[in-house]
Amino acid sequence: QVQLVESGGGLVQPGGSLRVSCEASTSFFSIYVVDWYRQAPGKQRELVAGINSGGTTNYADSVKGRFTISRDNAKKMVYLQMNSLKPEDTAVYFCNVHHTRRGIADYWGQGTQVTVSS
Repeated sequence: QVQLVESGGGLVQPGGSLRVSCEASTSFFSIYVVDWYRQAPGKQRELVAGINSGGTTNYADSVKGRFTISRDNAKKMVYLQMNSLKPEDTAVYFCNVHHTRRGIADYWGQGTQVTVSS
């Protein structure tokens, strides 16, 4: 069973920075797409950023220019660097590792809380 372990969440003031990480246990990590989603209270889960096996990235409009997703295949790690954080970034952040065809492989972490507040 593949496990994803997120870390790095916490409380930060508006304008601050935080980096969340996700470590995967699968040996096929390098071929998978990795996405970060977030879910705020009372809202639907939304895609924040993604990175494919070739390193191509995509971002939600709301985080472009502020967030950066990266991966280290040797360590089976993915990172989300979050800068210029806003209160509306407050949410539980989830790591999602999956094949391009989700029916083949689709794994989720348990989430890490990010709170942006003064």
